[in-house]
Amino acid sequence: MAEHGAHITAASVVDDQPSIFEVVAQDSLMTAVRPALQHVVKVLAESNPAHYSFFWRWFDEIFTLLDLLLQQHYLSKTSASFSENFYGLKRIVMGDTQKLQRLASAGLPKKQLWKSIMFLVLLPYLKVKLEKLVSSLREEDEYSIHPPSSLWKQFYRAFLAAYPFVNMAWEGWFLVQQLRYILGKAQHHSPLLSLAGVRLGRLTVQDIQTLEHKAAKASVTPQPASSSIGEKIKSALKKAVGGAALSLSTGLSVGVFFLQFLEWWYSSENQETIKSLTALPTPPPPVHLNYNSDSPLLPKMKTVCPLCRKNRVNDTVLATSGYVFCYRCVFNYVRSHQACPITGYPTEVQHLIKLYSSEN
Repeated sequence: MAEHGAHITAASVVDDQPSIFEVVAQDSLMTAVRPALQHVVKVLAESNPAHYSFFWRWFDEIFTLLDLLLQQHYLSKTSASFSENFYGLKRIVMGDTQKLQRLASAGLPKKQLWKSIMFLVLLPYLKVKLEKLVSSLREEDEYSIHPPSSLWKQFYRAFLAAYPFVNMAWEGWFLVQQLRYILGKAQHHSPLLSLAGVRLGRLTVQDIQTLEHKAAKASVTPQPASSSIGEKIKSALKKAVGGAALSLSTGLSVGVFFLQFLEWWYSSENQETIKSLTALPTPPPPVHLNYNSDSPLLPKMKTVCPLCRKNRVNDTVLATSGYVFCYRCVFNYVRSHQACPITGYPTEVQHLIKLYSSEN
């Protein structure tokens, strides 16, 4: 039992396998980066919808593209993802013996590199999209957009019933693998590493020296005087992509502690403290557009929906702007555009508030 306990805190002299704390720390690094950047983009979109709402609507795709650029750069240059390299780790191809291990500066072979990119970048993107789809279906089920007897509603209700069990099995798979790693029964703390055909190991002194030498050599290597236009374009593109990845990685490296601070700042445990520190007087209501003007955004009759231009049915107000629409009109618009039709403020479906009166 003492041997298993020793494996948790430190690796043996012969084995370069990192401890569970190191691998969990590098996993949590990129997990903290995404919500922090998402919060920054949301604040920008709310402060200036005209200029930054695009980044909020397409945040998942933009983040995935930047993540792809970053991870491809690190995997090909250091044989590790950004977070793994940050903690002094590298990916080792399964089957390589201690004597035949590739240096980290050589990068991963193409097969393992693209598998690693798929599990590091594509799989998290698909998971985020699936979670948003489940959330959207739950909202539709709650608001009863489709008739109860429709085939579509029966299908997604079955999907919503099965999703928690599938997600539990997925998380359980990772938990079991981590327990086996802690007990020294597995070489991978994550099943995705096994599927990619790699395992994690610590950077050796030779790896560090080679990486530093390679970086120094790249900074002073002169450009060949005679080369074809195609080679120049290829070299320029390669430098641009490498420079963008390097700038992104440098910015993340410098801001990683700031991002950890943001994660703490917006954690639920500190919300009461934040509210007391940032308490401000209630702002005045927004200045509404003049209904008597010739503005094309709003109809002249207050009972007409601004979207369908007909008398409103199932009056629904947007909490973000205060304007009233037909429920079905504004639900479909917000679900598609994530914005208020009149003001352009970033809006979600949960911001819809149905209005009830004695007449309806």
